[in-house]
Amino acid sequence: MNILERLQALRAQMAEQGLDAYGTANADPHASEYVAEHYCMRKFLSGFTGSAGTLLVTQEDAALFTDGRYVVQAARQLEGTGIRMVLIGGPGEPSMEEWLAQRIPGGKLGWDLQILPAATARSLEKALRLSGIRLVGAPDLTQKIWSDRPALPANPVWAHDLRFCGVSVPEKLAQLREDLRKSGATAQLLGRLEDIAWLFNIRGGDISCLPVAYAWALITREKAMLFLQEGVLEAPARTMLEEAGVDLLPYDGITEAVQALDAQEVLALDPARINAALLACVPCQTVEQDDITTLLKAVKNSTEQAGIRASAVRDGVAMVRFLYWLDHVADRAAITEETIAEKLTEYRSAQANYLEPSFNTIAAYRDHGAMMHYSATPETAYSLEGDGVMVVDSGACYLDGTTDITRTPVLGTISQEIRDDYTLVLRSHIALASTKFLDGASAATLDAIARRPLWQVGLEYRCGTGHGVGYCLSVHEGPSNFSQKGRMIPLKPGMLITVEPGIYREGQWGIRIENMVLVVEDSCNEYGAFYRFEPVTYCPIDLRGIDPAQLNEEERAYLNDYHAMVYSKLAPHLSEEEAQWLKEATRAV
Repeated sequence: MNILERLQALRAQMAEQGLDAYGTANADPHASEYVAEHYCMRKFLSGFTGSAGTLLVTQEDAALFTDGRYVVQAARQLEGTGIRMVLIGGPGEPSMEEWLAQRIPGGKLGWDLQILPAATARSLEKALRLSGIRLVGAPDLTQKIWSDRPALPANPVWAHDLRFCGVSVPEKLAQLREDLRKSGATAQLLGRLEDIAWLFNIRGGDISCLPVAYAWALITREKAMLFLQEGVLEAPARTMLEEAGVDLLPYDGITEAVQALDAQEVLALDPARINAALLACVPCQTVEQDDITTLLKAVKNSTEQAGIRASAVRDGVAMVRFLYWLDHVADRAAITEETIAEKLTEYRSAQANYLEPSFNTIAAYRDHGAMMHYSATPETAYSLEGDGVMVVDSGACYLDGTTDITRTPVLGTISQEIRDDYTLVLRSHIALASTKFLDGASAATLDAIARRPLWQVGLEYRCGTGHGVGYCLSVHEGPSNFSQKGRMIPLKPGMLITVEPGIYREGQWGIRIENMVLVVEDSCNEYGAFYRFEPVTYCPIDLRGIDPAQLNEEERAYLNDYHAMVYSKLAPHLSEEEAQWLKEATRAV
């Protein structure tokens, strides 16, 4: 079926269910950022392949709500489907609730509550109340339409060796239970796949670019229950978990286990990560809070920190080999934005402990760089002929770390205007990356430091400045992120976060410089403990894009010290020609 036929079949089922509208997204029961193909319902019904977007369908109309990253892509992919793109927060554009109020006042909105986070369901119900619209649970209406739907993945689940993760399962469970006791709870329900993987020292392959398995976890004072699809655990992982006293149960047994909780239990959970259908089954008192594991795993232990530094060296070697290749390729016109991802994977996959990319590479040349999350397709991909700058945002998952790096290589000759912007982005990056701060400061508090150089000349980037990064887990990890809308969660030694300011000139060019940084101790005095950021991304910043005359003494010293460190860490692992190229690329300015 084409998209029009799929929508027609969906509307027929809506009529059978007595629904005036139906909502869905690419979403799984765990509120994951990335999902398996089995859960790409919005993509199936609309043809839109972007990572963010919600589809609303009535009997007469349909709309896809997405953000500014996907305006061009959505317009192209929705053409001829009858689905209108609505830019979230765009001038004159309605919210989802307003759109529905105009079309089905007093009606019923159906949603599969197994893929709708409880917190989202509550806010949606509240917003719809004014127009008399009821949110009702509905089955997944794509099930009968999607004849070739991929099965729910059940890939092997393996043990993340203690030499990589550093802390055993019993130790993690003991810490979790102690923190539970302090919060007044007696049990913890976990739906976040990354948290479950971290807690039980397991990894899997159910979601592309994210080494996790579909699972649930329920921990009480006496039991630790892990719910996985049957037959997926490799023997060493099963042995490890059984020796740790973990009860291994079927994935779909979570509802029964929750319903069986004693009424005297006090269950801790995060309503943003537990779906509305599962929360409705809870028979006891709840404590709604961030999952305790989220903060525990955000603070990397000494073994993880050592792994982060080691994997950063290998990732840096791969990046330098890529940049060396880009500088020496005989015919740049034969290279496209899509080729870049293939080449990066080639160099990274040759490194020890490599698993997979940590996200789909962004390679955006010239004006494509102005789209912060541009995704090249065969129809849109530029060749690298001519002059300009290219935003290359990429990363990898290793057994001993996850990486995320953006560099903006200069190709050919660039204008002074581009060089001015490039230097300004570097100054913005250095401003935050070189900051020393007092214990208690949050990433949200410090975000403005990166923006100050841009604000002084009337510029801004409409996104956060950085995000937490997992350890052999998600490239996007909470709870901390540099953002004007970030949460006031104190930065602690061991936290890993990115610093990635940028300038995006629509229709012209984009520039972004991104390093990962570790929060480390700096000094302590009568005012308390002070921390700083240690860069753990080792790769040259293209000096051809920089005007050194615009850097002050401190900025120049930071850049030169950073480049000296990059050379000392990477040169021993490179060929003579590559090392010579790196020496020139990291020369003092």
